[in-house]
Amino acid sequence: MLSNASKYAIRAMLYLAQNSSPINKIGAKFIAEELETPQPFLAKLLRQLSTNRLVSSTKGPNGGFYLSDENKEKYLWDVIVCIDGGHKFEKCFLGLSKCDNRNPCPVHHIVSPFKEELLDTFKEKTINNLVEEIEKEGTVISLKGF
Repeated sequence: MLSNASKYAIRAMLYLAQNSSPINKIGAKFIAEELETPQPFLAKLLRQLSTNRLVSSTKGPNGGFYLSDENKEKYLWDVIVCIDGGHKFEKCFLGLSKCDNRNPCPVHHIVSPFKEELLDTFKEKTINNLVEEIEKEGTVISLKGF
């Protein structure tokens, strides 16, 4: 349901939330290595997130990306909309051009509640919320080193 671009962007933001600060900025190359993602693609995504003020950055020899306290309060939905737009959640699961409660596809009533619950969660969870869950539950954003 999420594009690779959104997945990479969310993982990068979580990595930055855990490892960066205004005095400890991290370059796109290092983040890409840590998350095992394509570096040029991740750099493009980080610039897009920065342009939309979801990630903070500075240029120059001591430059890089980081998350401010304000950035950490952004919702997952903000990241998804920035990278993919919100239209993916409006599309039919089977790819029909028109599918809704009045004209449902064969799986509409199965998938619709799942999509609504997922969308609500994305709109309620902040980056900070997820970092807290990562620390509490021990979930991972990379398999590097396993």
